[in-house]
Amino acid sequence: MALPVLPGEDGTAPLLGPGAADLADLLGIDLVGVLEVAAATGRAGEVTTVPVPLGSADNAELGLVLLVGVGAQRGQDFRRAGAAMARATRDRASVATTIPAIAPDEALTPFVVGAMLGSFGFQWRSGPPEHQPVGRVVLADLAPDLQPVLLRAVAIGGAGWRSRMLATVPANLKNPPWLADQARAVAEEHGLECRVWDEQELADGGFGGILAIGQASATPPRLIRLDYAPPKAGRRTPTVVLVGKGITFDTGGLSIKPGEAMVNMKRDMTGGAVVLSTMAALAAVGCPVRVVGLVASAENAIGGNAVRPGDVVRHYGGRTTEVTNTDAEGRVVLADALAYAVAEVKPDVIVDVATLTGAMKVALGQQVGGFFANDDALARLLAASAETAGEPLWRFPLSESYEAKLSSKVADADNGAGGPGAITAALFLQHFVGETPWAHLDVASVGDAPEESYEWTAGPTGFGARALLEWLGSAEPLAGIGS
Repeated sequence: MALPVLPGEDGTAPLLGPGAADLADLLGIDLVGVLEVAAATGRAGEVTTVPVPLGSADNAELGLVLLVGVGAQRGQDFRRAGAAMARATRDRASVATTIPAIAPDEALTPFVVGAMLGSFGFQWRSGPPEHQPVGRVVLADLAPDLQPVLLRAVAIGGAGWRSRMLATVPANLKNPPWLADQARAVAEEHGLECRVWDEQELADGGFGGILAIGQASATPPRLIRLDYAPPKAGRRTPTVVLVGKGITFDTGGLSIKPGEAMVNMKRDMTGGAVVLSTMAALAAVGCPVRVVGLVASAENAIGGNAVRPGDVVRHYGGRTTEVTNTDAEGRVVLADALAYAVAEVKPDVIVDVATLTGAMKVALGQQVGGFFANDDALARLLAASAETAGEPLWRFPLSESYEAKLSSKVADADNGAGGPGAITAALFLQHFVGETPWAHLDVASVGDAPEESYEWTAGPTGFGARALLEWLGSAEPLAGIGS
């Protein structure tokens, strides 16, 4: 069992939440005294363990009581409490908890999401995994009418899990055709429309950026499209396009990366994973607008026919790029998808997601993602949603003062414009969205978690799906945009 611990006021001893008094009487254990001996404070995610080797009078299977701190009882605190409980109950059959019962409306969603993501694991060993998530979580003392909130929370946590899983799969299994198969499975499971362009269709359609980056790989590139419509969609229902970078492995191409910088490049399709995972959960969160998800997928490999520094590629719609740095490949494939979205979908809003620049990691470290926007209302909505979801974003400027760095003597733009790297990459992409309200999420800073920390597990994070679902699942996700 897991019970909540609330910090005491003004330095007083922490307090136990719902169910604690009854359980203490049943077990004959002074749980408040246990907290005092352990010097527990009730901070979010703090766990005090109480073994119960003989069980209780009415439950011989009860072996452990967890006293879990909930801190200031904000969303972040409940998310951390859920993750801490999940880690403390790994390999156990079940856990019953009253933690969300403290404040069901505020606590249920973040607690469930934290418990799900704190349980994440991936392994491809010959034997069983080192740990299994707890088999069942029982949420006690909650009203039955919270069932829809619970189902929504499970969908959000599941999207975070799916995006993390897709980003973690090794690149000897994961390639653009494999990613397209995952999209087809998502479409079939969730009632979405799906279209995939193969290499010949990409050539016929003029997607020169995607083709150029993927041309040296033994596995050809793909463009993936998924379509969602709410149940009561009509002609006036607005449309949002989500675009994800789907580089299933990034060697850097002929501008090759150092060996240690290449090790985690199986996760360079995090943006694509986020788009697929978000699309899968739109119906569950009640998204009221149409959403089109595009994933531009290629493997940036090295070979005799690899794109060379100095080559010029022609994107969808005709704009050209001089590729002076083959390791700045993400913007080249995204450009095709953005141009296609504007020309063919004609959306009300575009948001792209990509692990795009190392410069973003230099600027922000590994706890916060960066973003750019050409519309202040869109920027406010995304920032607020990201904060609520536990995937914080910091806005960067689309400063025109660096526009000259994109100039090329032979093409419309140079993909290797140099520093400030995150800003010049965003300025490069901005040319492909025209006047459409647009945001660019550069999540390279948070593409990997260096260690376990609350709901984050070491390795690829799949960062972004929760933030997008918080935004798109709101009552008016486009409120004020474009006005």
